[in-house]
Amino acid sequence: MSEKHNSELRLNKLKTILKSYRSVVIAFSGGTDSTFLLHCASQIPELRLIAVTIKTPYIPDWEMKEAINFCSNYKINHKLIELSFPEIIRHNPIERCYLCKKSLFSNIRAFAVENGYEYVADGTNADDIGDFRPGLKALTELSITSPLLEAELTKKEIRELSQKKNLPTWDKPPYACLLTRIPYNSIVNEKILDKIEKAEVFIKEIGFPGTRVRTNGDEARLECQPSHLEKIVEKQYREIIVKRLKEIGFRFISLDLEGYRTGSLNPEIK
Repeated sequence: MSEKHNSELRLNKLKTILKSYRSVVIAFSGGTDSTFLLHCASQIPELRLIAVTIKTPYIPDWEMKEAINFCSNYKINHKLIELSFPEIIRHNPIERCYLCKKSLFSNIRAFAVENGYEYVADGTNADDIGDFRPGLKALTELSITSPLLEAELTKKEIRELSQKKNLPTWDKPPYACLLTRIPYNSIVNEKILDKIEKAEVFIKEIGFPGTRVRTNGDEARLECQPSHLEKIVEKQYREIIVKRLKEIGFRFISLDLEGYRTGSLNPEIK
C-alpha cells in the first residue's frame, strides 16, 4: 500500500472522527497542526464549531494575529481568551508544560461547558508522543481529544495534506511558547519575554524564519534552521543581527552550530 494511500486513509479516519462530534471547541494556536485540524472541522456542515485561542505574555503577538486572520479569512467562528501570567510557572519549572497546559485547557474546558460544546480538541499529532511533552498528561486529565493523533496522522502527512488544501501554514516552521527559550528553574519576567520576541521577529523579517533565540540573561544564543547556517553568518546578516539584538538589550550574541532542534533545553529523560 502506497504512502499516499495510507495518508488518504488517515485523512478519512480524521473526517469520521470529526463527524462523530456534535459540537467541538478546537484549541487554535495558528500552527500547522491546529490550522489543519480546524480547517478539516470547518468542512463538516453539521458540526457546531468554534476555535479558541489563548493569549498570554509568553505567546508572541504575531501568532495571535495569524490565528485571528486565518479564522477571519475562512469565516470560522473564533474566540480570543486573554490570560495573565500564571504565577505557578513563574520560575519555569521542569513541569512547566504540564502546569501551563492544565491552566490553559482548564479555561478552554470552562468556556466549552459554559457555551454548550460537547468536546474540546487540540492539534497533537502522531509524532508528538515520541518527544518530551509532559503537557500531554494535562490533556488526558481534562479529557481533551486529539483527533490528529487518533487518526495517526504524522507531521509530514499534515504538511502534505495542508499543501494540497492550499493552507498558508503548510510549510510554517515549528514554534513553541517563549518560555522554551529560557532554562528551566529560572525566574521569568515580561521584560525578557519581550526581548526574545523582538529578536525573533527581527530575525524572521530579514529572512530566517524558525530561528529560536535562547537566553539565560545577557546572552542571545541563536538556533536557526540548519539550511540557514551558512547564510546567517554572512557579513551583511551577521552585522545587522548583532547590532539589532544589542539595541534590544542583549550583550552577547552567539550562533549554535547544531542549528535548531526541538527541546534543546529539555533535560535528559530516561
